Amino acid sequence: MPLQETILERRTMRDYGSEPLDDATIRDLIRAARQGPGTAPPHRWACTVIRDAAALARISREAKAHMLASLRTSPHSAHYQSLLGDPAFDIFYRAPVLLVISATTRSPWNVEDCTIAAENLMLAASEAGLGACWIGFAQGFIGTAEGKAALGVPADWVPVAPIIVGRADNAALPLQRKPPELCWIG
Repeated sequence: MPLQETILERRTMRDYGSEPLDDATIRDLIRAARQGPGTAPPHRWACTVIRDAAALARISREAKAHMLASLRTSPHSAHYQSLLGDPAFDIFYRAPVLLVISATTRSPWNVEDCTIAAENLMLAASEAGLGACWIGFAQGFIGTAEGKAALGVPADWVPVAPIIVGRADNAALPLQRKPPELCWIG
């Protein structure tokens, strides 16, 4: 599939089947992530692969509790409290794999480098017929000492991008996007 088509057709997926992903597929996604441009020296990040269902369920519970405890008042607070307070809600949508891209060294561009890698990974997943979703509900928790311990990453790493990947149960619905606001100079 041409890149432009992959970009236009990629959707965030939150409905996964239980079919596991094989090691080769996961390695291909990580290889695509490694091809993203970054700052010099490049590739100061690592990817943690979590496939254990019990570990995913535990991390989901702990991340929900962390987010509920730190949730600030916003127009979406009631919705988030309802969702995160539901014991049946799995922030990983029962996806078979969680890939967490973490910065391994301190740099002013840690977030940018990891985000570029994450987007490459999600585009590669889409091209491979897989669904992917960056899990914002996990974001706060994975940066804590408890979150890093749950992921099994060193304390000095900075987890940036928690991404679930799997075979989507349903086709993604087409999105209607508004044209972007543009500011032209010159």
